[in-house]
Amino acid sequence: MSAKRHLQAPDETELDMTPMLDIVFIMLIFFIVTTSFVKESGVTVSVPQAETASQQDNPNIFIAITEGGEVWIDRRPVDPRSVRAIVARLHADNPEGSVIIQSDEYAATGILVDVMDQVRLAGVEGIAIAADKKAE
Repeated sequence: MSAKRHLQAPDETELDMTPMLDIVFIMLIFFIVTTSFVKESGVTVSVPQAETASQQDNPNIFIAITEGGEVWIDRRPVDPRSVRAIVARLHADNPEGSVIIQSDEYAATGILVDVMDQVRLAGVEGIAIAADKKAE
């Protein structure tokens, strides 16, 4: 009689996915933390044209002033007196950023000056007024 030998099947090797998932989650956290978010104004205004208009670097807060004098920040209308507090909060998220004011060409100059004053009181020195490049 011959003894039958039972060969045991070798254990199947499994690929451990844990280290790869850890790296993916760490990269995701890194990209979320290092991303700077731009706060759009939320309305479209007809900005004036200027021959000396240039591209602004590193803007992160947009403020729009409509023809009727409404002030918009972060896709919602705000009271001009609350611009200072809102800009200070948004500027704290990205201290290197600047503010661009998109004032309609027919908006009252007084509101534009009030908004600029509130932005400066919030501690932001980098302020620009949006304009389109004049077609030559």
